[in-house]
This record gives sequence, C-alpha cells and structure tokens, in this order.
Amino acid sequence: MAFAVTSASSAAVSGSGFPFSSSSYELKAPQKIGSFRLSDRAVNFSQRRCSVRPVNAEPKRSDSVVPFAATIVAPEVAEKVEVEDYEQLAKELENSSPLEIMDRALEKFGNDIAIAFSGAEDVALIEYAHLTGRPFRVFSLDTGRLNPETYQLFDAVEKRYGIHIEYMFPDAVEVQALVRNKGLFSFYEDGHQECCRVRKVRPLRRALKGLRAWITGQRKDQSPGTRSEIPVVQVDPVFEGMDGGIGSLVKWNPVANVQGQDVWNFLRAMNVPVNSLHSRGYVSIGCEPCTRAVLPGQHEREGRWWWEDAKAKECGLHKGNIKDENVNGNGNGALHANGTTPTIPDIFNTENLVTLSRTGIENLARLENRKEPWIVVLYAPWCRFCQAMEASYVELADKLAGSGVKVGKFRADGEQKEYAQRELQLGSFPTILFFPKYSSRAIKYPTEKRDVDSLMAFVNALR
Repeated sequence: MAFAVTSASSAAVSGSGFPFSSSSYELKAPQKIGSFRLSDRAVNFSQRRCSVRPVNAEPKRSDSVVPFAATIVAPEVAEKVEVEDYEQLAKELENSSPLEIMDRALEKFGNDIAIAFSGAEDVALIEYAHLTGRPFRVFSLDTGRLNPETYQLFDAVEKRYGIHIEYMFPDAVEVQALVRNKGLFSFYEDGHQECCRVRKVRPLRRALKGLRAWITGQRKDQSPGTRSEIPVVQVDPVFEGMDGGIGSLVKWNPVANVQGQDVWNFLRAMNVPVNSLHSRGYVSIGCEPCTRAVLPGQHEREGRWWWEDAKAKECGLHKGNIKDENVNGNGNGALHANGTTPTIPDIFNTENLVTLSRTGIENLARLENRKEPWIVVLYAPWCRFCQAMEASYVELADKLAGSGVKVGKFRADGEQKEYAQRELQLGSFPTILFFPKYSSRAIKYPTEKRDVDSLMAFVNALR
C-alpha cells in the first residue's frame, strides 16, 4: 500500500522515502517551547500546562506507512483533546457534496489522513482531493495478484496528479507459507478469506496504524446487504489508528450517498483516467484470479468471488459493515445489534408466480409426468444477487403467463438450505431449475446471464 502527497508545489524530502508537500509538510527541527532539565526531572512549559508520561526505553518499531520524522529520547507530552462527535458530524454532512466532505476531511486531519485507492472507479476520490487544492496522500494495497490494467492505472494516476502512491505489500513469509502449503489457487477450493487476510487485511492494518483517518470509496448502492447504511464519516469499528485502541481511527466515505452512474458521469466530465477493464464489463475490480466481468441482470459484486455464496463476497477491508450473519447457526441472514432477526421483505412478487412450500417443491421434484413444465428459482430474499435479478424473473413470469409453463420460487435459505443443497442442486443463490414435463430430473440453468431474454431462451430450448 502506498501513500502519496500532493500540493501546488510538491517536493520529496530527501532521505525520507515519502513525498511531502514542501509548502505544508517540510520537516523542521523541533521548536523550543519551554525548558527541560534532566538533572532534577523538572519540566517547565511557558505556553500551556501539560502532563508528562514516561518514555519507553526502546521506541516501538512501526511498520506503518507514516514515517517518524526523528527518534527523540524525550518525554512524550500528552494533551487532553476534545472528542469529536462523529455521528453528529455525519448528520451535518449528510447532504453535502463529495467535494465538501473531502475538503472537510483533509482540513481536519492534514497529513494524518490518506485515500485508499483500489485501482477502480474510486479514482474519483483522488480527483476530488485534487480539486480541494489541499495536500493529500494516497495509498494502495499491492497484493501481487492484480491485473496488469490496474498497475497501468496506478502509473497514469501518478503522472496526472504528480503524486507517488504509497504501496503496502503483504508479508513475504506469510505469502510463501500460504502458497507452499495450499498452492496458488486454494481460494477456489476453501474460500477467499484466508488469502485476503494475508494479502489485503493485514497490510491494511499496518498502514492504518500510522494514520488517524482514512478515506474510502464505499457507496451505499454498491451492496444493499452490507453498505446500505454507511455514513459519510464514522469512527472505524474494526481497525485502529496511530494512537491505538477502539475509536482511534476515523473513516470518511465522501461518495457514500452518490449513485454509481453519477460517479461515472463525474469521471467522464473531468476526463479522469480509469481502469481499462471497466470498458470490458468489469465493474468491481480486485485481484485478477477473483475478478471477472458481470453479465446483464447481474449485480456489480457478482464479478467478485463468483464461486462463493452471496454472503461471503467481502474481503475484510470493510467488514465493519457486516452484521453477525449467524442466524440460528445457519449463516443465512443478518442479526440486529440487539440479537433479533430483522424483517426482510420477500422478493419475486407477482400474481403470475407460484410460491412453493417445502412440501410443494418435494412433490414437484418427485413427479415423473407433470401436466406442464416448471421453472423455479431457489432464492434468499436477503441475497443481493437474487435482488438484482428480481425484475428479470418477474418479467419472465409475466411473459410466460398462459403459455403452459409454470413459474415458481422456493425460499431455500435457513432450515431449507441443507435440503436444497442435497436434493435441488443448490450451490449458491440464486439457483434456477427447469422441471421438464416428462422427466423427474430437474435441469439446472447453466450460466449467470439472468436477463429476461437469456432466461426465455433457456425455457424455449427445453419445453
């Protein structure tokens, strides 16, 4: 991960290894604000009263992206700082523009804040920071598995804004152990969480330990299940900042209330360089083995970890958004903070669609001579990928009304999930099955093209 600092007249500090604005962040010798006498351990400050804490004999080693200007063997001075009410600040900024929010964040935290840049449409954050006219820093997590197009974007961004992105890399020993023990593509077999923890989460944690705040490109419309309630600013619920402890890091989300299409309109209007993968159907972009283009009718996050169930499609960088998903031990829903199950409205609602009970789907599956063929979706109403195809499936039901093909739905999460996996070929949500008229064996819809035309072609080919 790397940080970058810019200003109208930016210059790198020799020997520091990190760029700082010469106008605002030039390293200077500490200014004397009083007298300090070691002989009688007395401290006299002329300007303000401060408390003195003893210093550790050895300064703690820091792997963070923020370098120490110097190591001074002297007492640390602790000042009482008024705690900001970030919930109230979020309410005040709720209707502010991303530019206003960005300006407020940079003004408040100066060199102790940085933009997290993934190499996707969050390049808009860098443009907003540039427009404020303030110095800013940018960092990125280089997992070692990114697409070539992402590295090309990093280079283009550095040249456009005159910055040096500060890259954070995974620990080489941890990566070596993972690959030697489990191979290069173990995530296809046992999930992506372990690899993401080594290549992304731990480097991010090291980076944030050197900051007091960070800026992300999270939007509410990116993921209805996990990001629909993110505020424009919040105390980070998961990671710690340089002062350590819960509450020591602030997280800014300037585009939280912006629709994805509006972000793209802004990028085009400002002629901002973007990842060339976007023009090939990639919307959410991560590591190369775990990212692919999305198809018509798919949610943008379906291009990530497509072999896994919908609820697993977070890498851990923003896991503070995820509520406890262990409902009755089955992991098929979310809990409120008080432990109660939230009410989730049902989906696929139309008079031309039949809701099947457990008994109904069992009877349908056992029949060898049906009066008419059926197409049935196995779904979970909380699944954002099921939600994304709702319009297409409802339109399919309306088009097939009176055609001799029945359209149904079966809620296959919770207590029904084990049965659906065992008897109905459920892999992940949604799963679509076609039950032919003269065969008991259901045929699984083979692709993830969930637009109405593709679904209709599947039905017409089999009925």
